[in-house]
Amino acid sequence: MYNMQAVVRKNINNTTMQFERLGHIANNLSNYNTVAYKTNRFEQMLREDGYVDGAIRTNALKGSIRISTNPYDIAIDGEGYIPVVSPDGEIQYTRDGSLKRGANGYLVTVDDWMVGDGIKIPANSYKFEIKPNGDVINYDNSGSLPEKIGTIPIVQFDSPENLEQGHNNKMVVTSESGEAKIVKEDQQIKQYATEVSNTNIYDEMNELMRLNTSMIASMNLMKVADDMYNKSINIRE
Repeated sequence: MYNMQAVVRKNINNTTMQFERLGHIANNLSNYNTVAYKTNRFEQMLREDGYVDGAIRTNALKGSIRISTNPYDIAIDGEGYIPVVSPDGEIQYTRDGSLKRGANGYLVTVDDWMVGDGIKIPANSYKFEIKPNGDVINYDNSGSLPEKIGTIPIVQFDSPENLEQGHNNKMVVTSESGEAKIVKEDQQIKQYATEVSNTNIYDEMNELMRLNTSMIASMNLMKVADDMYNKSINIRE
């Protein structure tokens, strides 16, 4: 009886891990068209006692660069993240360069998180340029001299795969990822471009089918164990 109960407990543990893994695959597939989304991978690890643990890893590889016609769109053509600040002062990090001019004139993300320390685009701006090093250059009119109004910073982490998903396609620092480090003399920013999600839809569908087969096997094993458990009770009675 004890051994049967142990088998059932371990199988429940394994099934629970599979459901969590399924949730991450579904999230990856649903974000296939999300700008600069980083795929999450749920890695299962077998412990010495036979139970399964799981750890989430971020695929930090760069997605493809897609050309845009919007001057507020930028892409990081390399490693790193843009630090952004919420209206409440919380700092997170993103590669989603779908920026815009906020209500107060500052350069912000699509959900109004301020970029860097704050870069204000003048209301009377004729045009602006974003240089590869992140410098934002404004022109008041067609004949005016260029004026630097700020710099979009890029930061890197020692272990970006250990960053965790934050708010709305942003990343949060963890003890394993290391702290953000400013990249000096960076030349990675491309204006009029955005980064595509690095989710490989074929890999995710293949993983989904394999997981489905494994879950069916686990559920069948649960049914067999349950039948054996009920028969053993009946025999004892």
